[in-house]
Amino acid sequence: MIIPMARVRLLGPRSRLGQVVSAVQDLNLLHLTAPRTTTALYPVLADERQDRHARQLRRLARRLDQVGIPSTAREPGSAAATPEASAFARWARTAGRTERSLRELEAHRVEREDERVELARLLEFVFAFHGMLPGQQADRLRAYHLIIRAEEESALPRLRQALDEVLGEGFHLETARLKGGELAALLLAPSASVVRVEQLLARAGVHELPMPARYANRAMRELVPELDERLGVVDRELDELRRRREALLGEAAVELGPARAAVEDHLLELEATARVAGTARGFVLEGWIPAAGLPRLEAMLGARFGPEIVVETVAREEWKADDVPVVLSNPRLFRPFEAITRLLPLPRYGTIDPTPFVGVFFPMFFGLILGDMGYGLVLALLALLLRARSEAGTTRRAIAEIGGACAAFSVAFGMAFGEFLGDLGRRLFGLRPLLFDREESLLPFLGLALAIGLVHIVLGQVLGVINAARGHPRQALGRGVALLMVLLIVVALLGVVGVLPGRVLTPVGIALLISFPVLVIAEGIIAPIEFLSTLSSILSYARIMALGTASVMMAVVANQMAGSVGSLLIGVVFGLLFHLVNFALGVFAPTVHGLRLHYVEFFGKFYSPGGHEYRPFGHWHPPDGGNT
Repeated sequence: MIIPMARVRLLGPRSRLGQVVSAVQDLNLLHLTAPRTTTALYPVLADERQDRHARQLRRLARRLDQVGIPSTAREPGSAAATPEASAFARWARTAGRTERSLRELEAHRVEREDERVELARLLEFVFAFHGMLPGQQADRLRAYHLIIRAEEESALPRLRQALDEVLGEGFHLETARLKGGELAALLLAPSASVVRVEQLLARAGVHELPMPARYANRAMRELVPELDERLGVVDRELDELRRRREALLGEAAVELGPARAAVEDHLLELEATARVAGTARGFVLEGWIPAAGLPRLEAMLGARFGPEIVVETVAREEWKADDVPVVLSNPRLFRPFEAITRLLPLPRYGTIDPTPFVGVFFPMFFGLILGDMGYGLVLALLALLLRARSEAGTTRRAIAEIGGACAAFSVAFGMAFGEFLGDLGRRLFGLRPLLFDREESLLPFLGLALAIGLVHIVLGQVLGVINAARGHPRQALGRGVALLMVLLIVVALLGVVGVLPGRVLTPVGIALLISFPVLVIAEGIIAPIEFLSTLSSILSYARIMALGTASVMMAVVANQMAGSVGSLLIGVVFGLLFHLVNFALGVFAPTVHGLRLHYVEFFGKFYSPGGHEYRPFGHWHPPDGGNT
């Protein structure tokens, strides 16, 4: 349901404005709005000093984000001591020092990481060509250590051909793939051919392995001990840099932990002050509050300020329902289904919250389509696992609980249809349907689906009449007549098929003839088209029968497949895989089509989107509701 809201107006002396705003922020109940201004009542604008202070606070908030120190979260509704002005300056200095130190540590870390990558690549090159690298005494050979990227590998055959033309058999070229995906190449060529070889390498676009300055002009094979030792030193330096960073953040967190919440709270206060109107001596603050919370607001302000602050309830004639923020509040059983309702814009204040109806019909449609005890038990297990891995109040928890309700309906309808993994329950346990067999009774299943669809659509029309009656009597009349005509057509059809006596057809026909012009007068010439659309909406529920029948037939095919393969093991594997695919489809299809039947067919009869979300003015909290 949509809980009742009250619009309140707070009036008091201008000198108390800051304290009142802080008190309202502590309460965390009032959704602030801008009051109407007149020539005598004008907006309370921030002066230059407040604007400068706000810019400084935003800069400090960005700096705290960059530093990355966890913020201390407050409990909702808890009062917060307003920090002194000197605290913000102290936090800014501490955050600045910490940010500079972190930048220096990061620069050192990047430098060491780059060096580590170079050392690792050099060692990988040495080990890739172990035994082939010439020592320092091999003056007759010149070793070229080459790195060839993936896009340059096509140049390697051309390089080999060019070297063969210039040097004949006087060179040796070997390649090896490095862990990073690059191709390493070792070229041994006569020292006397250095100029020609380097020209060929340049034309081929092949580059030598970058060699740090400290290892230049030295035989790579002899560098292994030194490279190993330096790699160990770099690793120790990286560990030390990590420890220094953690220590620095730990020291800064002692002072800066509560800073982010205090800064954001102060910014929220400044933004709230911008929504205040006032005179030279007084102020007016307006907002929305749940009607049940109004006594708490009055009691809190009375206890803190006494008669100085007046709380006035704004008469309903002065505001429109379109302006009211919406709060959905449903019993625990239906609360998870608010996740489905919230996929659409919130309903307008004063209209009907469809959540309880979704909580009844959505799992029912799901169970009718899946309708298998085996699949329902698997879905229940998955829902329990998801629930165990989720936190209360999260979307994941809501999905888990919706899945549990859908699983319960699937098991219940599975018992009604006598299905356990298709016809496997019938084969193994002698399971028999309590209602009918979906595999054979297509017409009864279709009748059940259309009957439920009729109830769903009629309920939507009833809710539409109730919605319209609150402010549009003529529209309510038209919708009521359309509802009556749907019921009359149902009665006529029952008379045609013999369920009701044939004599009902004459009065029903007369009633329809009388209702039709009333419908057109009440809702206009478009009303007959909308009426036909309503009738076709009922037929849309035939998809429940079609999807449910397809699901059971695929399960039967899976069981037949398991028994038709020569090897029992292979047959069981194929059957399980087919059941797995059918289960996935059996979860996906009811979800999609169940949502469609609600959003298009059901909601279209009464749902009025356009509600504003209720955002009470309170203290700032990290985005995840805990420590960031």
